[in-house]
Amino acid sequence: MSDEIERLRAEMARATPAPDPARRAENLRVAQENFDALQGTRREARPTERRPLMARLLDGVTTMIDRISPRGAMAATTAMVAVGALVVLPTDLLLPEEEVILFEPEPIVQEPAIAPRPAELQTLAETDSATAVRPSITATPQSLSRTQSALSDAATEGFAAGAPLAQRRTVPVPDDQVIQIVPDTEAFANAETNPLKSVIEEPVSTFSIDVDTASYSVVRSSLTRGQMPPAEAVRIEEMVNYFPYAYPAPEGDAPFQPTVTVLPTPWNADTNLVHIGIQGALPATDERPPLNLVFLIDTSGSMQDATKLPLLKQSFRMMLGELRPEDQVAIVTYAGSAGRVLDPTPASDRATIEAALGRLEAGGSTAGQAGLQQAYATADEMAEEGEVTRVILATDGDFNVGLSDPEALKDFIANQRDSGTYLSVLGFGRGNLDDATMQALAQNGNGQAAYIDTLSEARKVLVDQLTGALFPIANDVKIQIEFNPATIAEYRLIGYETRALRREDFNNDAVDAGEIGAGHQVTAIYEVTPVGSPAVRIDDLRYGTSEVTATSDEIGFLRMRYKTPGAAESQLIETPVMPGQGTVSDDIRFSAAIAGFGQLLRDGTYLGDWGYADAIALANGARGEDPFGYRTEAVTLMRLAESLDRN
Repeated sequence: MSDEIERLRAEMARATPAPDPARRAENLRVAQENFDALQGTRREARPTERRPLMARLLDGVTTMIDRISPRGAMAATTAMVAVGALVVLPTDLLLPEEEVILFEPEPIVQEPAIAPRPAELQTLAETDSATAVRPSITATPQSLSRTQSALSDAATEGFAAGAPLAQRRTVPVPDDQVIQIVPDTEAFANAETNPLKSVIEEPVSTFSIDVDTASYSVVRSSLTRGQMPPAEAVRIEEMVNYFPYAYPAPEGDAPFQPTVTVLPTPWNADTNLVHIGIQGALPATDERPPLNLVFLIDTSGSMQDATKLPLLKQSFRMMLGELRPEDQVAIVTYAGSAGRVLDPTPASDRATIEAALGRLEAGGSTAGQAGLQQAYATADEMAEEGEVTRVILATDGDFNVGLSDPEALKDFIANQRDSGTYLSVLGFGRGNLDDATMQALAQNGNGQAAYIDTLSEARKVLVDQLTGALFPIANDVKIQIEFNPATIAEYRLIGYETRALRREDFNNDAVDAGEIGAGHQVTAIYEVTPVGSPAVRIDDLRYGTSEVTATSDEIGFLRMRYKTPGAAESQLIETPVMPGQGTVSDDIRFSAAIAGFGQLLRDGTYLGDWGYADAIALANGARGEDPFGYRTEAVTLMRLAESLDRN
């Protein structure tokens, strides 16, 4: 037996190669290549549907780090002997005995397959520093590919082959690669729902008209994403005014015509609706004056999303087709600092304007104040006698440099509107939509606020309704109605919570109010409770008086004030409101359905058991002519809301 063992030893001695420095160097090179290959390639990883992006990135980082071990590097440098069972390691590759650290990979913990909440910062990788150091960053899905590449570079440099484990280090990811999730910071301008009021105690209601439509588009954006809209985002008057109606046109030189209709309330058989529809005059096409437009475009970092700056560019390109050769366009941007990227350019030079739009990129903070100042300065340069000059601000509303307080912004814009340059605001994107700031700017800039979430909406606002948005026919339009306590016990205004005025403001021409543009329609709806109705909710005052000397059958008396553009003094329109007045058309019924829909989205306090099914039935029965599908879309949104509300 000993002879056999000696022969085996002799064979093994002959099979074992002698030390060869060149062979050792080649083995080290191959080991380094294998190490690099185990780290993955520099190409961007392809997302899959297996798990959310954040969880998949965690898997990748964990697997990468776990694969790094001394045993892997040493095994790649071994030489196989003739018997194929023994491995001889070059002694100079071994770590000193006290530095040899063997450990098992940490198990990968599978996280629930849900997207992280925006308000939480997700730590992607952590481990005990006694065993290994892993890069730890926060990231967003938008920065996934850049972060993966940065991690690969850091790991390759930090875990150099052959270095003792105690000397291995993490190379910090560059600051521009560390991107944190932006929390939802949306803010909406609204107030508590208008309360029911006693006519005996408060017979007069006064408010400013509103032609904005932003709220309806925000509601649509939420519902189509499978979410109920925030209650504070629902401004019922803006939902009602989103739709075109065929109200009677004004006669003669009057800039607009009010039409009053009284009808039964769909959600309460014991009350009535007083429906006020206003139709603005539409001037002849050859009467339109030259138009000077300053596009004030937010190019801050928050505008990177596809529904923000990219959609904004497409929207403005669409608008250019509606301009005339004598019109002019200038472009001012703001992000960190403001700048004019396009000097006043004739609208006929469309290629130059589109090229300037195409060069815009998002990045930086939001210098809102500087942008507004630059835009108004540019508008002053362009303004000529007899022309119309407008600043159109396109933003997600995220002003974080300069005047970020809505009240300060309101004062700044109010000081500029007297020059005749009005400000309209277009909102883009969700997540950090600052609707409160947008509303403050538009209301005090004598302009319109709209929210654009699709190209179809861009066409509606910037093509179909361009004339009404840019050419005012009546300024500071106020509505006041006095209800007759002999016939009406209670009333409430549906919507217009942010447009309320004091009674004395009606006759004060210094108080700002809303504007009506060429061809605009405006709708206001009151719910009124007749005297003696079982729907009366407010008890009479013990020490008040309910004796009324009036003998008229009037429900109330409507007054409206307005100024013609450029005028300092207002003009007055008056008309009584009678029971059963007007013709109840599909337009009026549909507007009532939308008013009910808006109340359901807010709180439904005064609707009783009237619900989404009732709103759908009323809207479907009053669709009438719907050439652009707006009313059909509204019914679809009602159905979505009904389903989401059930869940």
